[in-house]
Parts: sequence; C-alpha cells; structure tokens
Amino acid sequence: MPSSTSIFLGINNVLALRGDARQFEERFIAHEHGHKYALDLVRQVAAMNQGRYLDEDIIDGEKTDFCIGVAGYPEKHFESPNFEVDLAHTKMKVDAGAHYIVTQMFFDNQKYFAYVEACRQVGIRAPIVPGLKPLTKRYQLNSIPRKFFVNMPKDLVDEAMKAANDEAVRQIGIEWCIQQSLELKAAGVPCLHYYTMGDADTIRRIAEAVC
Repeated sequence: MPSSTSIFLGINNVLALRGDARQFEERFIAHEHGHKYALDLVRQVAAMNQGRYLDEDIIDGEKTDFCIGVAGYPEKHFESPNFEVDLAHTKMKVDAGAHYIVTQMFFDNQKYFAYVEACRQVGIRAPIVPGLKPLTKRYQLNSIPRKFFVNMPKDLVDEAMKAANDEAVRQIGIEWCIQQSLELKAAGVPCLHYYTMGDADTIRRIAEAVC
C-alpha cells in the first residue's frame, strides 16, 4: 500500500537521473544545493522511503513508498573511462536502493543481452528494461550517435541511406524497432520502454504491432 504522501501527489515511481549539461556548457555542473551524481539522488529518495528527510527539523517523517528507477548504458556512459567502471557505478545505484534499470537506447539487441549478462555477473539482480528509439529521419544517422553515444548496425544504416526520403526512413525505422521489440519480448524482458521524442504516432504504430 503506497503511503499517503504518494497517494496525495499521485506519484509512485521515480526515475532518478542526474540530467545533462545545460546548453552551451561542456559538462554537467550541479546546482549549489543539488546533487552531483544520480547516486546521490537515489540515496535521498531511498532515505525518504525510510522516513528520513534532508530537512533536519523533520522528526519521525512519514515514509514514502517510491519505486526507484535508474539509467543503465549497454554501450557505457560517455563520461565513463570504460564499461567496467560504468557498470560499477550502476551497481552502486542499485545497492543504494534502486529497484529497476532503464537502458539507454540501442539498435542492436545483442548489446542489451550482453549488458544484462554483465550486470548479472557483478551481482545486479534488478529488472533491466530495454529502451528503444525508432529511427525516423535520415539526419538521425549522425545526430543520434553524436548526442547519445550509441552505435547503429550496418544493415540499418545501409537501408536508411538508400531510402528515397524521410518517410521511407521512418518506415524502415518502424519495422526495425518492431523486430527489435518482438525479439526482446520473446526473450522475456520485464517490459519495453520507448523514447518517443515527441513522436507519439510512430510509437503507437510500433506498440500496436508488438502487442
């Protein structure tokens, strides 16, 4: 049963993310009274679930009942020196109280399967939700790898490069994402998370084909 605080606010789940650097800043700079890492935010929310708040004047605070999610990176976070260090940081977040992981987008399911195996080998038992983003425009062949530091499979890139226009690219991206989703679903993933990027119609088409 969720706490009265959770019921009052209508919030039961928290995805604890550090966030990105502000525009025109080369790296993330924490607010003066904010957190430098997502791990710190996980610890804060986990403490609230135990009735402990940042405000020291709050005594016997009501326990919240938030389910805490964190980000995971099958191809490692771009700021980590290597995959192993990034995986260790993810485990710290889970050990601190995170209940599940949502991955950064990927276009090759083998990246996800390998990531899950690597997590299990270091003792991460939390559910790992695959994050998917369909390719919808030709320029994304460059913008997605640049912004999100992920690789795209050669077959997908080759097909998109041959497409006559962006609508054709969108159709290719939708079909690729559908096939990704069906394979992941057959493998028994906890659920599927889609990055809509404001394009609800595309995601609706994929979801209807997968359900």
